[in-house]
Parts: sequence; C-alpha cells; structure tokens
Amino acid sequence: MDLLLQQILAGLASGAIYACMALAVVMIYQAIDHLNFAQGEMAMFSTFIAWQLMQWGAPYWVAFGLTLAISFVGGVAIERVVFKPLKDAPVLSHVVVFIALFAILNSVAGFLWDFSVKPFPSPFGSGPFLGSRLIGAHQAGMIGATLVILAFLYVFFRFTRIGLAMRAAAANPESARLVGVRVGWMIALGWGMASAIGAIAGMLIAPVVFLEPNMMLSILLYGFAGAVLGGLNSPAGAVLGGFAVGVVENLAGTYIPVIGGELKLPIALFLIVGVLVVKPNGLFGRVSVQRV
Repeated sequence: MDLLLQQILAGLASGAIYACMALAVVMIYQAIDHLNFAQGEMAMFSTFIAWQLMQWGAPYWVAFGLTLAISFVGGVAIERVVFKPLKDAPVLSHVVVFIALFAILNSVAGFLWDFSVKPFPSPFGSGPFLGSRLIGAHQAGMIGATLVILAFLYVFFRFTRIGLAMRAAAANPESARLVGVRVGWMIALGWGMASAIGAIAGMLIAPVVFLEPNMMLSILLYGFAGAVLGGLNSPAGAVLGGFAVGVVENLAGTYIPVIGGELKLPIALFLIVGVLVVKPNGLFGRVSVQRV
C-alpha cells in the first residue's frame, strides 16, 4: 500500500509539470488553432536564462521573477514578429515555422551553454516533505506551485477585464472585435502567459532531469498527451489530463513488468493515439458545430 501511494504521489508531482505544459499548449492552441511544437524548447531556453542569472550571482527568486518577465516578453515578441504575419497562412506554414523555432532555440542554447548536463537548484530542498517517506519536498513543491498557477489563472480569466477579453477573443474573434476587444493583442498576451507558464515548468523539472538543451523533449510529449487526453479546447481538462498522464505513467512503469522504466515514454504516445481514435475531442473537450 505504501508503494502504491508513493507512486501515485510521485505521478501527481510529475503530472503537475505535464499539466503546466498541457495548459501552455492549450492556451496557444485556442489562440491560433495550432499546436506549438516549440513550447518545450521555449521552456528550456527560459530555464537556461534563469540558470545564467544565478551564475551571475542573482538569488533564486530574483532569477525566477526576472525569467518569468523575460519569458512573457519573449512570448509576446514571437507572436508579434513571427506568427502575426502568418495568421492567414496555410497550416503547413505554421508547422514548418514551429519546427524551425524548435531547431533554432535548441541550437542556440547548445551554442551558448553547450550540451553538457548542468545541475539546477530546487527552492524546496531535496529532503522529505514534512518528514514523510512517501513524497519529497521538491515533489510537493511542484504540486503546490501548479495548484497556485491554476488558482491564479482561474481568478484572472473569470474576474478580470483582460482575462474576460482574452476568453472572448479565443471563443469568437469576430464578435469580440465588434465590442472593441483588440483580438491581436489578446492573442499576444496569451502567448506571453503560455511562455511564462512553460518557464515555470522548466524551472521546476530541471532539478529532477538536470539542465541541458534536450531536457524538455519528453516533457513536451507528455504535455501533448495530457492536452489531447483532457481536450485541446478545455484548459481545465488539459490540466486534469496532465495529472492523469503522470499517474498512469508511474503506475504502469511500476506494476507492469513489460513496460518498466524504458517504455514509459511510449505510454504518452499510446494515449495520444488512443484518445484521438476513440474520442477525438478529448475527455472534456467540446464538439464544435458550425452552420453552413
């Protein structure tokens, strides 16, 4: 029983990171109707920025705050400079640009900081959480940080004018424009927030997987799996999907001997394919109906 509970808590901890990535993916998907294949590399690059700031002597939380600000501005700049001119371009054009952005960020990070593995500090420590043997302090911190992000986003999108305008711009851009919402800038703000959320995910997972340019590849796949499982048009569903993927991955790797630790990553791919075949809109996604 202790092993089962330990694996569930560990799955929730890793699922918290997948939930952050899934949420970032869904925010951009709702804005432009495309999956951001470079989301993981954006998070990785932001984590390297935080590491560099700490190498220059900045305290952890100062580097954390500056990295969030830089990531937000970077996300807005990418949307304004790169994707705004492509808003009417074919789907394949967006895919090619996303792949190019992925390769550019990965290569630039390797050029600036090389491909060697670097340790990244944890703000929560490495000991057990409140003396418990079932979950570590950093794992509990990852879950807590994700819940704080979710609470902030709930309040932001439900009770603030900008949040309501962003929801309107994502749901019905034409009607939002008619009531004075600047849809283009709402999309840019969504990019900035998604970039900042991805940066938090990168800084939280870096102490576990260590810092290097390819650290977010598998994390992004798990995030995609969570987003597809929960529904690409349901932010709350994507978050629940991320947590579910983390728990399923951990339990399958522990209790199914054939899978073990080596085949845990294909579970995410299996979930993506399985959900798309059985329920294309995800468990919590909405079926869009258009009048013709």
